[in-house]
Amino acid sequence: MTRYSSIRNLDWTLLAFVLAIATLGVLQIYSATRNTVWRGAHTKQIVYILAGMALMWLISQIDYHALLDRVPLLYLLSVLGLVVVYAIGDVRRGSKRWIALGSFNFQVSEFVKLVLILLVARYFSEVRRDTVSGSDLLKIGGLVGLPILLVMKQPDLGTALTYVPIAAGGVLLAGLRWKHLAVLAVAGALVVPVWWTHVAKSYQKERVMTFVVPDRDPRGSGYQLIQSRIAVGAGGLWGKGIAKGSQTQLRFLPVPHTDFIFSAYAEEHGFTGVLLALALYFVVLMRIIYNAQTAADRAGSFLCVCVCALLLFHLLVNVGMVIGRMPVTGIPLPLMSYGGSSMLAVFLMLGLVNNVRLRRFVN
Repeated sequence: MTRYSSIRNLDWTLLAFVLAIATLGVLQIYSATRNTVWRGAHTKQIVYILAGMALMWLISQIDYHALLDRVPLLYLLSVLGLVVVYAIGDVRRGSKRWIALGSFNFQVSEFVKLVLILLVARYFSEVRRDTVSGSDLLKIGGLVGLPILLVMKQPDLGTALTYVPIAAGGVLLAGLRWKHLAVLAVAGALVVPVWWTHVAKSYQKERVMTFVVPDRDPRGSGYQLIQSRIAVGAGGLWGKGIAKGSQTQLRFLPVPHTDFIFSAYAEEHGFTGVLLALALYFVVLMRIIYNAQTAADRAGSFLCVCVCALLLFHLLVNVGMVIGRMPVTGIPLPLMSYGGSSMLAVFLMLGLVNNVRLRRFVN
């Protein structure tokens, strides 16, 4: 531990905006779950936030170079963990995503994100070329692709997709040639039809079709998306007020404290509240980029950029989903959606960012 690793040297600006977003989430969870079977979820969320802050501090005290040195072991454990989930995980709504640890449901796939961030940072920080080669793309694609396939087997396509921006952030920072980008685009165009025909589950196809034509099944597969859009539009400029949203309080909007929390928030806080929340997220992302720019080495920069890419992907997909501009994928809104594993994983990522910050003056 260096003399720079004191609590006063943390990025308190980043932490302040993070806690502001988390506070909005707690208030919205309280509003969305009062007088429901989920009543008291906001109290659990506060516990998750406090535990997350403790984990953030702990991981910031372990030199990230030591974590990078242990990437092979961490990667092996993460793959093993995903296999264990597939074998003995709890089945809920047709998916095996969690391992029950008492009253806490541990979602291994959320913490695999941390390992992949470390993996990508270590790999590309050791590449001493101006741009990545084709072999680099194949190697990193295989390393990230294995967890993606294991998570898709649960099945959990939404979480599997969140692993892609981690690799993409590392590739873009390392330098991507136009010809490689073209090859990736062509490969993606070829893979999508194969996935649709031979891999995609019926409910996944239904979600895509509902995204294209939301009104094709308004009382079935399209119900959630339609109610979400109604809730967002009903908020108007100033919103209906806390615990006064009709879509949320009358339970037209399903599970408004998890994936669709932004819909409930938009209804009760309006366009002004949405702008406030997005501004808070913008500052958080910019602070992470700032820490990437001031990192002591390439590895630190890659860690911060990968964290930023992942959080940005979560934000764009979740907000796009609730307004009908993205298919429903089940990707939570960072720091706002209810969930212990997601909250703890995000704070651990922020711990990596602060880890880099604390050692920015270390040679």
